Amino acid sequence: MSVSLLVSYIFLGLTLAAPIGPVNSARLDKGIKNGFWHAWIVGAGSMIADAIFMLLIYLGLVNFLDMPIIQIFLWLFGGFVLTYSGIECIVKANDINLAFSRGQESLMKCFFTGFLMSISSPLSILFWLGIYGSVLAKTASSYGRTDLLVYSSMIFLGLALWDILVAAITTGFRKFLNYRSLRVISILSGLSLLGFGVYFGFQGIAALL
Repeated sequence: MSVSLLVSYIFLGLTLAAPIGPVNSARLDKGIKNGFWHAWIVGAGSMIADAIFMLLIYLGLVNFLDMPIIQIFLWLFGGFVLTYSGIECIVKANDINLAFSRGQESLMKCFFTGFLMSISSPLSILFWLGIYGSVLAKTASSYGRTDLLVYSSMIFLGLALWDILVAAITTGFRKFLNYRSLRVISILSGLSLLGFGVYFGFQGIAALL
C-alpha cells in the first residue's frame, strides 16, 4: 500500500468535492454570512449523504467487481461522468450565483440543507455510482478487497479536508473570496475532473480491447 496511491485517493476526494455546485454555493453563502461552523455543518450534512451513497454502492456492487464486463462498464461510466462534470465546471465558471439572504440560521438547519441537497439529487446517485464504482473496480482488481475500506476512507478524507478548507476560506480569508477566485476554483476543478475522466475512459477502452 503505497503512500503516493493513498495521496492520489485523497486528491480524488478533494477533486470530487471542489466543483462549484449547489452544496458548495450553500457552504460559501452560510459561511460568509454566519461564520466557520455554519459553512462546515453544511458540508458535514452533504458528507453524510455521500457516505450513505458510498456504503450502498459498496454493499451492492462489491460482489460483482470481479466480472470483466462490470469493470469495463464502471470504467467507461465513471469516465463519462467525470468528463461531463469537468466540462460543466469549466463552461459554467462564469455563471456562479451565490444567493445572499439575511438572518442567522441554526446549525441544524444548515446541516439538513447540505444533507437534503445531496441525498435528493438523482445526479448524486449517478455521480457516485460511476466514480466510486470505478474506484472499487480498480482497487478490487489491483490490490484486493482488503484495501477497499482504506482507499474509500482516503476519498472521504479528501471530502472532509475540502469542507474544512471552504469553511476556513469563508471566515479567515473573506477578502479573497470574490467571483474571480470562485471562477478560478471552478476551472481548476473542472480540469482535474477532466484528467480523471480521460484516465478512467482510457482504462475502460483498454480493458474492452
